[in-house]
Amino acid sequence: MAKQAKPSKKVPEKIAKKIPAKAPVKVPVQILGQNESIAVAVEVAVPNAASSVVKSSVKNILSIGTNMDHRFIPDYKELDKIVRTFKQMGYRVVLTQGVYDLIHEGHAAYLETAKAQGDVLIVGVDSDELTRKRKGPDRPIVPQTERLKMLVHLRHVDIVTLRHVNHDLGTLIRLVRPDVLVVSKSTTDFTYDMAAEYEQFCGSIVSLPPQSTTSTSARIRNLTIESVEKLAQQVTELTASFLSNIRKK
Repeated sequence: MAKQAKPSKKVPEKIAKKIPAKAPVKVPVQILGQNESIAVAVEVAVPNAASSVVKSSVKNILSIGTNMDHRFIPDYKELDKIVRTFKQMGYRVVLTQGVYDLIHEGHAAYLETAKAQGDVLIVGVDSDELTRKRKGPDRPIVPQTERLKMLVHLRHVDIVTLRHVNHDLGTLIRLVRPDVLVVSKSTTDFTYDMAAEYEQFCGSIVSLPPQSTTSTSARIRNLTIESVEKLAQQVTELTASFLSNIRKK
């Protein structure tokens, strides 16, 4: 079941195992003898280009630069390779998901606490279409491309990817199989029963309380109310001015 987050702890020093750049392949060789031939297998090292590419991606993901080209991984097959590599290297992978519309202090604190549960933090970001389905036709306020870029600039986020409207809540969970799945208590569409269903794909599930006193939805409501009040005031002033001019005539 989902449990409360433990206090932030220092991430232990990681021992990065080298990924072999070459893979052994058995090649049959015929040795001719006096009335017989003997087939033997020898180990021949051949270049593994895929390993080299993955190593380069991992290096760029963990570097201090933004490296959007490496840290935004929309292709789930590529994401699967990267996740497997991190796990082979001994890194604990953390996954969390959400909209991240109008990113604010609470989002940053939430992601910092999520990252503290492991070593590599992957954030699944709802696409614009999925956000409209979940939150309503007026959302998101900020388009997905900008939301992705904002998240990549946060120091605690290592990888971002998109969740699409045809994905269910568990699509990314089943793919990543995180050591730790972090969910927010404010997420109403992740129920107790779902936590039980997804436990088999996760090392553990951690439920975090909201990290801000004001939610994104509340901020949007406040902005809307303020805009309406300002508009009403402007209409009142214009109406008064118009009536005043009429009386003068």
